[in-house]
Amino acid sequence: MNDSRELRVGEAASTTSQLTVREVVIDLMRRHGMTKVFANPGSTELPLFRDFPPDFEYVLGLQEAVVVGMADGYAQATGNAAFINLHSAAGVGNAMGNIFTAFKNQTPLIVTAGQQARSILPFDPFLASVRATELPQPYVKLSLEPARAEDVPLALARAYHVAMQEPKGPVFVSIPVDDWDRPAQPVPPRQVSTRVQPDAQALDQLGAALDASERPVFVVGSSIDRAGAFDAVVALAERHNARVFTAPMCARCAFPEDHRLFAGFLPPMREKIVGLLSGHDLILVIGAPAFTYHVEGAGPHVPEGAALFQLIEDPGVAAWTPVGASVVGNVRLGVEALLTRAAPRLRALPMLRAVPPVATPGEGDAPMSTAFALQTLASLRNAEDIVVEEAPSARSVMQQYLPFTQAGTFFTMNSGGLGYSMPAAVGVAMASPGRRVIGLIGDGSAMYSIQALWSAAQLRLPITFVILNNRRYAALQDFAPSFGFGPQDPVQGTDLPDLDFVHLAAGMGVRGERVTQALALRDVLSQAIASGETRLVEIEVA
Repeated sequence: MNDSRELRVGEAASTTSQLTVREVVIDLMRRHGMTKVFANPGSTELPLFRDFPPDFEYVLGLQEAVVVGMADGYAQATGNAAFINLHSAAGVGNAMGNIFTAFKNQTPLIVTAGQQARSILPFDPFLASVRATELPQPYVKLSLEPARAEDVPLALARAYHVAMQEPKGPVFVSIPVDDWDRPAQPVPPRQVSTRVQPDAQALDQLGAALDASERPVFVVGSSIDRAGAFDAVVALAERHNARVFTAPMCARCAFPEDHRLFAGFLPPMREKIVGLLSGHDLILVIGAPAFTYHVEGAGPHVPEGAALFQLIEDPGVAAWTPVGASVVGNVRLGVEALLTRAAPRLRALPMLRAVPPVATPGEGDAPMSTAFALQTLASLRNAEDIVVEEAPSARSVMQQYLPFTQAGTFFTMNSGGLGYSMPAAVGVAMASPGRRVIGLIGDGSAMYSIQALWSAAQLRLPITFVILNNRRYAALQDFAPSFGFGPQDPVQGTDLPDLDFVHLAAGMGVRGERVTQALALRDVLSQAIASGETRLVEIEVA
């Protein structure tokens, strides 16, 4: 749109000349700070990008799962919705795994996809998306295909506000290819609030119960970091001398893991959760489900005699919480309201968390332990460096040997779907200029979205991809006994021999190095992280 009708930054759209859908949408995107378009091109999307504005950036992903993963990381790190353009039904299908992850991550995404021209849709044309709005459901908050071309800008405006309203999440708009050059009216600027204050009476009841409790414990989750409530939650825990556990499957850093009150991580297993929370008379779950389970369990959901309270922005999650009282509303506003209450009586400090033993490099030519690899990484990482992780079998080890102490420094997927974190690291790095980003990825996970390396290299981002290569889907092998497998029983489809990540990286323009000896790891990692370039370090672990 380099002609005289181009809408400049901050300008209201003019009604003196006929504007097109494309021009009005570009102005709308600019107004909402969505000047990066994460995409993979197709014929049904091309008209959007004719005369592409110079203040916009097209971020190319070589596969649609990578496109959505990059956009998710960018949106999480900026806090604003990211704009995605996919190629008809095939592109949405390729992206669906990471759309599901975005839904579970509560990431605001505007997912658009091309549709065939309206005039030939009755004839089942090539590339037509039949029942396009149904394809991404139920993992979008809103799914639209506007009835008329001139309705496209209003549909996208509505989609943006829905995506940004807590609980945030992805939305979908299908746009026929011939709509972009049709006439359209400007969309008036407007504001829509995105947070809801928790009910004051419900907060009073929660606060009174917390003040009266003898041995409170907090369980903290991803919404704390999303809402910017990190410091407020620390202050509330310190006020009550409450032990603090991280919720099962938490996707963000919700509390400093070196804090005196931090007690560790809850597993996604009912009986183990009850055991770890026993001895407390009040459980306050902040910004997390109560609780996320991975396997079947039996018995109570909380210890006998303990009262459960939950502060959560998602009414859907509050509705299925099995016991206790849920207060629905923005987590930061709720915690800050609790901090205005009179200081409670002083409680004794809880027991300190056990310190893990120092990991040793091992002996001989045997692969190093994951603990040693992560301990080494922790010694080189600055507290403000960002880690985007997807190494499921290493998660429990990471929780011991790679602590996170600041808000906005840890991201992972909340869905269990692989192929998210490698492209998400690209998006996080784009949103965080001047920050070092480390992608901590398992070998199996990396192969779901390895094309993200190419995008990182093309964008010249300071990301170090650390690949923990144990030559298998170790998480599945470790989990097999829970489903009746014996110690020596083979687990089909879990061995991954002969993957060479150094050569894979080289083929996408990324310099890589493999480390097989524990004593060489520190120098290789240090050089990669300090390089300011996109690098890959493949670590062979036991």
